[in-house]
Amino acid sequence: MSDKGKKIFLGVCIILPFLIYMVYYYSIMVKNAPYRFSDFESISFKYGLGDSLVNQYDSKTGYYQYVNSRDSLVKTKVKLRKDDFLYLHRKAAELGFWNFPEQIVGENADGQSAKLPHYYLEFKYKNKTKFINFDTGYNKDPKLNDAAKNLITEVSNMINDVRDRDQD
Repeated sequence: MSDKGKKIFLGVCIILPFLIYMVYYYSIMVKNAPYRFSDFESISFKYGLGDSLVNQYDSKTGYYQYVNSRDSLVKTKVKLRKDDFLYLHRKAAELGFWNFPEQIVGENADGQSAKLPHYYLEFKYKNKTKFINFDTGYNKDPKLNDAAKNLITEVSNMINDVRDRDQD
């Protein structure tokens, strides 16, 4: 058998089945992914001091209320685009949001939740919903704390950027 024939035989017998298996395996993995963007429905974001989550955003209705710098409650509509949702979905996946515990809450010396800024973030999909309760007093796992803060910051910045963009 010639060298060219040996290479073709090797490719057909070993490399081709391996490539076919990889495509098959990863297509199933992607199809069965727990949180797919194609199943995405809405984001709910609430924040405030302690248990008072006065500032709220719901992407399904576009309703956004927040306390401005003059301590007055402002109610407005903010509609995120599909690209904005895609960016937030990918950022959540990048930061490991799907693996976050539901409660990321710090405690003071009495064992009670501290009166610190508190955030509630929920990503809603067709069959699943993932949410976290996060306060800035959490100090047990610095990596988790940083990841949660980064995701909260991204969501907050996106909402505010879209609000500012729509007002112009």
